[in-house]
Amino acid sequence: MATVKFIETSPYRKPKPQPPKEDYLFKKYSEDLQLESDSSNDTVVRVALFGAGRAGTIHLASIIENPRLKLVYLVEEDSNKVSKIKKYWHLDNVTCLHPKDIDRVLADPNIDGVIVATPTFSHEEIVTRALQAKKAVFCEKPISQERNNVMKCYETANKVGRPLFCAFNRRFDPSFGSVRERVRKGDIGHIQTIKLTSRDSPLPSIEYLASSGGIFNDCMVHDIDVMTWVLGEYPDRVSTQAHAHIPEIKKINDYDTVAVTLHFPSGTLGMIDLSRNSSFGYDQRLEVFGPKGMIMATNEQPIHCVTSQRDLSGLNTAPIWYSFPSRYRLAYRNEMNHFVDVVLGKCASHVLPKEILAVSRIAAACEESARTGKMVDLRWVEGELPVYQF
Repeated sequence: MATVKFIETSPYRKPKPQPPKEDYLFKKYSEDLQLESDSSNDTVVRVALFGAGRAGTIHLASIIENPRLKLVYLVEEDSNKVSKIKKYWHLDNVTCLHPKDIDRVLADPNIDGVIVATPTFSHEEIVTRALQAKKAVFCEKPISQERNNVMKCYETANKVGRPLFCAFNRRFDPSFGSVRERVRKGDIGHIQTIKLTSRDSPLPSIEYLASSGGIFNDCMVHDIDVMTWVLGEYPDRVSTQAHAHIPEIKKINDYDTVAVTLHFPSGTLGMIDLSRNSSFGYDQRLEVFGPKGMIMATNEQPIHCVTSQRDLSGLNTAPIWYSFPSRYRLAYRNEMNHFVDVVLGKCASHVLPKEILAVSRIAAACEESARTGKMVDLRWVEGELPVYQF
């Protein structure tokens, strides 16, 4: 036969192939299979979860899934919901309390950390009291709607020597992390443009939006954070166009559609395209462009390997993820696992106080531009921005 000469030695006699680093799920499986750990993994972090709503349910699942975490208290205001939660999640050994009983949680010396997923207006008080009780804190953003109060919370954390982690889950998404890594390695040279598309699905309730802090502080902060995190640079001016197409959103003096351009000192131009209502799913895309090429993180599909053709309709594929809990499921799990590492002293937080404060200031500038119709300059004072090592 013509191909006999191409017969190779047995694969058992060759070096064992290694999985590609992109297969992060196999990496986790290998760790579980080999029971890879160090002595710090023997410690179980005991936590209290405040809030079991939109974000709290995600974190509850992360806690239960993580062998290094033990849920001791669930603090939830809706007493009718608590019994259903206990039954559904089999929380037989978890104490469920009303928020008025916060002192009982914070006085428990066995509690290592507090996870705050309550409505935005309540974050600051819980964070402050938890830190004063010398508990590590994981808080959904924002820590506070007032910049000065955010700074005070971080000052308290430093004073008591306990970590305060502000949750920006998209940093822990494998696809965005891959883009950042390639940008930092210089794969496409100096970034000339960076674009983010972030369109929400489904449309949040008007009750949620009315208390969310607005589209800039509730929603766009994620995109600003990803952009500055990828670049390691902060803009010196921003310009925003915004509109409310939905009457109910206009009535609460907010916007549902926003377009922002950001200019960076190095010459990089940033663009963010944001909507509260995407009818075709949770649209999440990142693109960076430079003189050597382009890197993109496009939408994920739940069942991307199944396609169909019927009559003359053309090729049909699965839709993109419907909403944020599914699209960023792995990011949420990775984020919680990172928090455990921080609490155990295995690493420093990947989300720095100066980054949180800078993102908040940029979001405020974007909103100012939208409301005034003018470009807004951002003048950073010495020491205000984080210093990165590249």
